Amino acid sequence: MNNNNTSSERPQNLNPNQNPDKKVGAAKKDEPEHRINNKIRVPKVRLVGENIEEPGVYNTSDALAMADNLDLDLVEISPNAEPPVCRIMDYQKFLYQQKKKAKELKAKAVKVVVKEIRFGPNTDDHDYEFKLRHAKEFLQEGSKVKAYVFFKGRSILFKEQGEILLLRFANDLEELARVDQMPRLEGKRMILMLTPKSAKK
Repeated sequence: MNNNNTSSERPQNLNPNQNPDKKVGAAKKDEPEHRINNKIRVPKVRLVGENIEEPGVYNTSDALAMADNLDLDLVEISPNAEPPVCRIMDYQKFLYQQKKKAKELKAKAVKVVVKEIRFGPNTDDHDYEFKLRHAKEFLQEGSKVKAYVFFKGRSILFKEQGEILLLRFANDLEELARVDQMPRLEGKRMILMLTPKSAKK
């Protein structure tokens, strides 16, 4: 009975080419984006790049030797070409530069900020000028502006007055902003959306 038990355990524990599922998954996760060096198993490749004196088709073994002589990597960049296209380069440096570029692009991606400015349908000139100054500051710093007139109770009867106020607001800001959305009534609010013409970096 002991013999039966050990034989059933042996395939798991004594396989010389042991390759557990967990490791296979990890290998896939860490697999490079390109095939490089000995991972390139086609007989011939097309070499391109500034460090190749005579670009053209080479035996893969010769291309690997050239890369080795330059202390660089043979990297497959177009696997679906016939034969596959390769470059000789420092692959780790290439990956580093790709990550750096991606990081820079992410940093440059502008987060859209929307600042709200609220009016009443009977906003006086002093209050209007105060809010206009704020809107200019917001637009100059690169923020969008959502200006709206809030109608409380029976003041909804003055919706035309609110629309005129918002159109005046858009006109006073035309040098700094373009209109994304003309005045539109949404519930108790009439909304105007403005985007800066040039955002501050």
